Amino acid sequence: MTSNTMPERNSEGFLENAQAWTEGVATAIAAEDDIQLSDNHWEIIKFLRSFYKEHEMSPPSNRLFVRAVKEALGEDKGNSIYLMQLFPGTPAKTACRIAGLPRPTNCL
Repeated sequence: MTSNTMPERNSEGFLENAQAWTEGVATAIAAEDDIQLSDNHWEIIKFLRSFYKEHEMSPPSNRLFVRAVKEALGEDKGNSIYLMQLFPGTPAKTACRIAGLPRPTNCL
């Protein structure tokens, strides 16, 4: 993907405009973190985008992210180990960046 097709992002790599997100943008951002998106990744990304649409915010912390995933998708997926395997580092922050959403407010 060339730089002129990537929407504008801030210094941490989050999109300036969540509406500019596409699956292609997600794939390119994930590739920067050496993440190849699988169906499991897409399930979490789609969950986050619907969470954002409903609440008009990203989950504010990793703990709340894990809890929201657990409530929506069950305990198998709503646990920090599973989410860290998909989105290394701080899962909420990494997943929100790939999903084209604003940075979670309480993530370091």
